[in-house]
Amino acid sequence: MSPSRSLLLIGLIVLACLATIAVGLLVGAKTLSVATIFHVLIAPDGKIDSILVWTLRLPRSLTAAAGGAGLAVSGYLLQTLTRNPLADPGITGATAGAVAPIVCCFVFVPWLSPVYYPVIGLLGGLAASSVTFWVSRGGQGRPLQLALGGVSVSLFLGAITTYVLLLTGPQAASLLFWLSGGFQGRTWTHLMHMLPWTVTGIVGALVFRRVIGMFMLSDHAAAGMGLQLGLWKPVILILAIIPVAGIAPIAGPVAFVGLAAPHIARLLRPGGTGWDIGLSAAIGALIVTFADVVGRSIAVPRELPVGIITALIGGPIFIYLVQRGRLNLSGAER
Repeated sequence: MSPSRSLLLIGLIVLACLATIAVGLLVGAKTLSVATIFHVLIAPDGKIDSILVWTLRLPRSLTAAAGGAGLAVSGYLLQTLTRNPLADPGITGATAGAVAPIVCCFVFVPWLSPVYYPVIGLLGGLAASSVTFWVSRGGQGRPLQLALGGVSVSLFLGAITTYVLLLTGPQAASLLFWLSGGFQGRTWTHLMHMLPWTVTGIVGALVFRRVIGMFMLSDHAAAGMGLQLGLWKPVILILAIIPVAGIAPIAGPVAFVGLAAPHIARLLRPGGTGWDIGLSAAIGALIVTFADVVGRSIAVPRELPVGIITALIGGPIFIYLVQRGRLNLSGAER
């Protein structure tokens, strides 16, 4: 696909994401009219409708879009780094590694400021992913090895998280909803805390797109082209975990976005690594924004966690890719 067509495709998906955000301003426990939305966006008056739009719905949808974009790029980087179609923040253990220490800090060190949670999540995600990659021979083993290693690490950390939850008492309900993945009650402050981490991961991936493109080759071919594998593998891994570290404290674990979005982007065949990254980010933003709107409108006045909706969307997509031969278990995409 030519760069102009790739740009057009990304633009159309971004427009679809913006349209989804606009629909999200309309629906909820109280449905607003299009005229009301236009009025409060242009002239906020501090009344209930204005509060619904500016304080509750708009920052929430933007946070969902930013989170989806970051998770999609994280999945793309992990799949490229390991040349493994099963890699994503959840399957590699990065999400569980970020969530478990955050839950432990929330319960055992309640005086610790949430400002430090992303750093804690980054360290935990890197540690968990490193163990998974070690089990799968540096990420170069068969996809089944990566999946089993990641599942084992995730189950171990999940058991720790569950045990800690049993000690929390009344706080368990709110933590369980957070662990289901969601953006309920997220504000402009949450968005500002998340954005630096998400933007760093996406911009870093675009800046190093040529290096990332070389990882699609074999290690021998990449080294022959002058790529220092010992230097760049940790750099790309850190870039992949950075968005997860920023998103996990805000939204919890959001499933399948990092797995499905990069594969959907590759099926559309954009023209180069940079376009792959941009398209993955746009698709991830659209998926999570759509899931958030569905989650808070399908069972009004209650809400379904976004993680459940994304799993319902991403699961069938992944099964389709496997069953139709788009993926094979040797790690290549057909």
